[in-house]
Amino acid sequence: MNHAQDKVVIINSEFLPILEAIKSQLTTVEKIIIISEDGSMPQTKIPFDAEYEELLASSSTQFDFPEFDENTQATIFYTTGTTGLPKGVYFSHRQLVLHTMIMTMSTSAYDSVGRFHSTDVYMPLTPMFHVHAWGCPYVATMLGVKQVYPGKYEPPVLLKLILTEKVTFSHCVPTIIQMLVASPAVKNLDLSKWKVVIGGSRLPKGLALAAMQLGIQIYAGYGMSETCPLISIANLKPDMLNWDKEKQVDKLICTGISVPLVYAEIFDPAGKILPHDGETTGELVLRAPWLTPGYFNDEERSKDLWIDGWLHTGDVAYIDNENYIQITDRIKDVIKTGGEWISSLELENLISQHEAVLEAAAIGIPDPKWGERPELIIVLRPDFKGKVAAEDMQKYMTECADKGKIPKYGIPDKYLFVDEIPKTSVGKINKIQLRKLYS
Repeated sequence: MNHAQDKVVIINSEFLPILEAIKSQLTTVEKIIIISEDGSMPQTKIPFDAEYEELLASSSTQFDFPEFDENTQATIFYTTGTTGLPKGVYFSHRQLVLHTMIMTMSTSAYDSVGRFHSTDVYMPLTPMFHVHAWGCPYVATMLGVKQVYPGKYEPPVLLKLILTEKVTFSHCVPTIIQMLVASPAVKNLDLSKWKVVIGGSRLPKGLALAAMQLGIQIYAGYGMSETCPLISIANLKPDMLNWDKEKQVDKLICTGISVPLVYAEIFDPAGKILPHDGETTGELVLRAPWLTPGYFNDEERSKDLWIDGWLHTGDVAYIDNENYIQITDRIKDVIKTGGEWISSLELENLISQHEAVLEAAAIGIPDPKWGERPELIIVLRPDFKGKVAAEDMQKYMTECADKGKIPKYGIPDKYLFVDEIPKTSVGKINKIQLRKLYS
């Protein structure tokens, strides 16, 4: 808040204890506006200037907006800090408008899975602070779509809203959909009209299949805080619409095909463009009109983001001959063993298809001989707890290697069963915390 130089804070009364704890450290805040859900004034030590609903009720319904340059900064928000301190990214009005138009085209115009259109009912399952809620509220507003905002992400509340409000379009990170799919109440519900875009982390095949068995139309998208966020979406091309489900799933869970106006390439460490052959991996680099110009008040880290006119994502990926992108890992999360790379995301994707696995994460642990070796941290489904052992997981991953899905050196040496995997504020697996805890 100090770094962003916030002048006005609008805060739900539920979060007042957090604000009270840091109020003395805030250097730029001039006004505080409270949102009270039940209309009553909360007890707080903080002097506040207004209550949100009262402020709205006493204000004119008209406002004469002054003219301003379209390149004026519209938003700033902060990355989740999974690879270091959070960084401020910012976007102009022009960028948000362009992003909204392209997202509308990419999710609505193509004949593919999960199209978003004017008769849908939209309910976001990602926080608004997380990359503009992925830009979808702007699209929903432009299409005149009914919008439902759930508050806390608790399975009973979410499932009730989906049914009572007839929600048909949502987006979330894998953690949220996994939480809903695992809920006992979901087995008796008809979710066949619900379309869900998954982003933030890779959509594991096992989770996608579990969602599809419930009738959910699920597919992946990709973007970053730095990209506003939309870069690609797993739309199916016309000839793919006739594929069998199993074959379609592999495309629907991939990073996706670049949306219009996005230029994506794969670079080797020397900055050379690599072929789109579906095999050769390197760093994914981007150009698009809505990418952040840099990090707010952080010239040094901005230089690392933009090099030679390309935004460097820090993601390892390949692009196939149909121009579908597949992220294989974060550069900082890739496991390097004996000089060879192992994709932590691919290990997670494979183990997710084991019937006993509810959730899993792969990390590299130090090894005196090989430098690093992969370790799988696993949350078991409740009905399998105490019934499977590390040896069962080892056998399964060995079978995957025998089928050529991973190299033999990629078979993890260690399997750790835990009750919970730590997450960031937006529900992503926190690899930094995992390495601190388990390596």
